[in-house]
Amino acid sequence: MKGRRNVDSVEWAAWFDAPEYEFARQVLQRGIALLYLVAFLSSHNQFPALLGERGLLPVPEYVAAFSRLRRPTLFRWRYSDRLLRGVCWLGMAMAATLVLGLPQLGPPWVPMLAFLALWLLYMSIVNVGQTFYGFGWEMLLLEAGFIVAFLGSNQTPPPRTVLLLLVWLLFRLEFGAGLIKIRGGREWRDLTALYYHHETQPMPGPLSRQAHLLPKPVHRMEVVGNHFAQLVVPFFLFAPQPVASIAAGIVIFTQLWLVATGNFAWLNWATILLAFAAVSDPVAHAVVPAIPLDWHAAGAGAGASRSPAWWLAIVLAVTLLLLVLSYRPIRNLLSRRQLMNASFNRWQLGNTYGAFGTVTKRRIEIVVEGTLDADPGDDADWREYEFKGKPGNVRRIPRQWAPYHLRLDWLMWFLPLRTVHEEWFYAFLAKLLMADRPMLRLLRHDPFVGERPRWVRARSYLYRFSSRVEFRETGGQRWIRTPISEDIPPLSLPSGSRTVEPG
Repeated sequence: MKGRRNVDSVEWAAWFDAPEYEFARQVLQRGIALLYLVAFLSSHNQFPALLGERGLLPVPEYVAAFSRLRRPTLFRWRYSDRLLRGVCWLGMAMAATLVLGLPQLGPPWVPMLAFLALWLLYMSIVNVGQTFYGFGWEMLLLEAGFIVAFLGSNQTPPPRTVLLLLVWLLFRLEFGAGLIKIRGGREWRDLTALYYHHETQPMPGPLSRQAHLLPKPVHRMEVVGNHFAQLVVPFFLFAPQPVASIAAGIVIFTQLWLVATGNFAWLNWATILLAFAAVSDPVAHAVVPAIPLDWHAAGAGAGASRSPAWWLAIVLAVTLLLLVLSYRPIRNLLSRRQLMNASFNRWQLGNTYGAFGTVTKRRIEIVVEGTLDADPGDDADWREYEFKGKPGNVRRIPRQWAPYHLRLDWLMWFLPLRTVHEEWFYAFLAKLLMADRPMLRLLRHDPFVGERPRWVRARSYLYRFSSRVEFRETGGQRWIRTPISEDIPPLSLPSGSRTVEPG
């Protein structure tokens, strides 16, 4: 009887260990760590101006407004821009070591603690980030970082249950996004969504116009391909090899198309990385022979044998926890009132995902202008502020910014969909009137070169991509824009004041 128990434990340990997924582990650990590095860099460069002590939505005021913050953050007791930058530098340094694979050389608890530290540090930022951090890819990065923490190190084989949890995360991400679309706008069901999406997406990329100008039958094929990739393929991620790897390849291909035609921060790159959890070493080697088939011989997993009992116990406990937390996301997927990008607990684990349940048919841009003239009439010399990512200059080619996240530009896209009368936007206009240097550094072009304008205003324009004929006739205009209205009339900043007042 005792011998039988020993045989069962050996068979269980053999199933638990997945040495044939060493390449997947290397990609997942280093790739997710790289995304954390980008996320901390983005926060270091933008958080103080947007949410810092003198930001648009200052964190000290936000924390003081709540007697008790329900979500964990290091800034619960004290916030300063200096502390925020320290957190970002620490996060970038730790992420860099993981990208280089240094913690992975030690026992499995070393990379585990490193990833958990990244998770906690970045969660501290997200949980006080308010509307500027209200994006699905923030919680996706947090959940992915937590799960990847338990992939172990080079001294142990990859745990199979953790790989399955990562595949389950990818399933929720893709299948949830597919269901949101089918349950959302009619344009996804009648296959016309891509007639508009390349043009109206939040931040177009350098190839977005070319994608938009493709024939309409191609756009319909794009929608069919999207539905197939998000509603059918995810189920095959759990299939035996090589079917699971083929399904992962389809996910990777469709995400690369989204990377090429838009700017969605690290959403697409995180999805691509998660897909590698379903790619085995033999399949990866068959596709790219340069990828070693025998990782032990190549040195990446040279110290890997069987997982020790203590590590197995930790991984199984985390697996059980995440399976329990999956109950509410599963209910949400089955619900007719499916939530999009929602977290069900304070630790942002077991989340639900989805994007673009509806597609906007017209692109409305808010253009911010200023003038040095005393009289803010239409005869004044109004000059435009240029943003780094969002459309403005009709001749400028949009840049590829992803996976870097331009938070101000993204919030500008939401203004016409909600209201321009947002608290943060009026604070932004006041910063422009003060020629606030940290805020101006978030812009591409200050038309007054550091000088304070007397007045600022916000106007809305209809933007659309120029056709090939219009592009030639206008001498290279990529956008055709038509004025709609003056949404916020000229505002000034009284002497000694930090709040704007209308003219």
